[in-house]
Amino acid sequence: MQTTSEYAAPCRSRVFAPSALLATVDRWLGLMVEIPAALLVVAEIVVLFSGVAARYVFHRPLVWSDELASILFLWLAMLGAVIALRRGEHMRMTAFVSRLGETAREFFGALAVTAGLAFLVLIVSPATHWAYEESFITTPAMEIPNAWRAAAFPVGVVLMIVFSLIRLAMRSRLLPTLAALVLTAAAVGVLWQLGPVLKPLGMVNLLIFFVGIVGVCVFAGVPIVFSFALATLGYLALTTRVPLMTLVGRMDEGMSHLILLAVPLFVFLGLLIEMAGMAKAMVRFLASLLGHVRGGLSYVLIGAMYLVSGISGSKAADMAAVAPALFPEMKARGAKPGDLVALLSATGAQTETIPPSIVLITIGSVTGVSIAALFTGGLLPGIVLAIGLCVVVARRYADDDLSHVQRASWGEIARSFAIAFPALALPFVIRAAVVEGVATATEVSTIGIVYSLIVGALFYRQIEWRRFGKILVDTAALSGAILIIIGAASAMAWGLTQSGFSRTLATAMTQLPGGAVGFMAVSIVAFIILGSVLEGIPAIVLFGPLLFPIARAVGIHEVHYAMVVVLAMGLGLFAPPFGVGYYAACAIGKVEPDEGIRPIWAYMLALLIGLIVVAAVPWISTGFL
Repeated sequence: MQTTSEYAAPCRSRVFAPSALLATVDRWLGLMVEIPAALLVVAEIVVLFSGVAARYVFHRPLVWSDELASILFLWLAMLGAVIALRRGEHMRMTAFVSRLGETAREFFGALAVTAGLAFLVLIVSPATHWAYEESFITTPAMEIPNAWRAAAFPVGVVLMIVFSLIRLAMRSRLLPTLAALVLTAAAVGVLWQLGPVLKPLGMVNLLIFFVGIVGVCVFAGVPIVFSFALATLGYLALTTRVPLMTLVGRMDEGMSHLILLAVPLFVFLGLLIEMAGMAKAMVRFLASLLGHVRGGLSYVLIGAMYLVSGISGSKAADMAAVAPALFPEMKARGAKPGDLVALLSATGAQTETIPPSIVLITIGSVTGVSIAALFTGGLLPGIVLAIGLCVVVARRYADDDLSHVQRASWGEIARSFAIAFPALALPFVIRAAVVEGVATATEVSTIGIVYSLIVGALFYRQIEWRRFGKILVDTAALSGAILIIIGAASAMAWGLTQSGFSRTLATAMTQLPGGAVGFMAVSIVAFIILGSVLEGIPAIVLFGPLLFPIARAVGIHEVHYAMVVVLAMGLGLFAPPFGVGYYAACAIGKVEPDEGIRPIWAYMLALLIGLIVVAAVPWISTGFL
């Protein structure tokens, strides 16, 4: 699985050249979307930080701040999804498609676009009607029609249709594109004609749509968001009497939780600390402590990922901040590139529970578990898995020759600590703000952003103001890709619940042999698989509301269960051959994926053993609550 998709503009054709007019239209339309999206990120930061300052400093709360933030948030999510589509950054599985011949890859690449286009065309009318219905609702604080917020959905859908059409017109080969269009239209037509046959099938339709269609779409390389959305739309339209406006409403509800505002803000914070030099300062301090021991820089990598994960909440941002600072020196000491990306990928899985993990925020939004409790419970499990990785590192680098490596003096260590101290303090500032009640889990990211801006500008003096536009657009794109998947998975989970599947699942899971132990074992296996195929966030949005009540029913603490399933998903997410996190690590480390496959399995085994320990000892997750 990877994020580079066939939505990205292809190279010039050997068959027909893309029109210069289309390229110009694409560029100008892209700017017209990117500029408002970047401004929306800034507006969200200003609004939420103003709310914190008004409440905590001036003791005069802004009653409208959350409402305004919610209105801007849906626009940010939809425009971000448009940017992600235009840039080819929607998550998709390419493990099978990438092994095919060139012509077949062209066909499936076009199919990824046409399948998404089919959903967008089918949903544009229900989205418009839904936005119109929302115009009759007045917001309580600002007293304006809710259409100002709801209009973001149809506008985003229309823009995605436009960019999808441009991508199809600019593709390099005409015949595979036409074939994909014909196949997509034929599939929609056949399913529409089969509607009367499908309705009497009852629960069998769940297998047809949520296993068959989702599976075919995902393995054919269709972006996950459209795989989920097409299956849900087909199920509701062809087998139920539920109006399709309901699908739009459920997607909106899933992606509009105020808690999820933390997603773009923590993504921006992760990019900001990398630009400000704060991540490098932390890495240099750890390297001065451990760089002289065998495998020392590998220990530094594990520790640095733990620390940086406590700031950004985005694994891609974490790896991008740490790897460039360590990999050159590790290669100079003789480390093999494959082993480096293997360890980087493993640390990505190991640190999934470190607050402010975006997955933990998502769990809190869809299951109602306390975000503060999840943040507190996530620290120790990460340490347990880190110990397992350190054991593998110690064995793997036991024979390292460090005769050419000079040990840092105490003076050098002290200087590097003094330089790194403002950066090292940031995770504690974030956690203290939540624990002391200064800010909510959503608002605390703005405190981190303001802190990083001040420290980066005045202390490190490495902030490149020219890069701000780029990281604001990158924030919007990544956030949009995440949030629209949450919306599609929420709608799909609602469809499964309405079908009665949740009751059937609950009955089956509660009757598993072994009680709580059997349920936990099945959950670990299931979420490892789901993490590798669907990624963490869509998997938890889809199955969290179904499985967390069962966990409570069989006597498992919800925070303990959250830690186990998040670590299990991380194991699947960062393990080859399907895990997108592994390929992200390879891309960041600029290493071919084949080189890391053999060395990663020892790290994966260590993580699995650590996961079993966390599952067997609830105190690790709940001891500090």
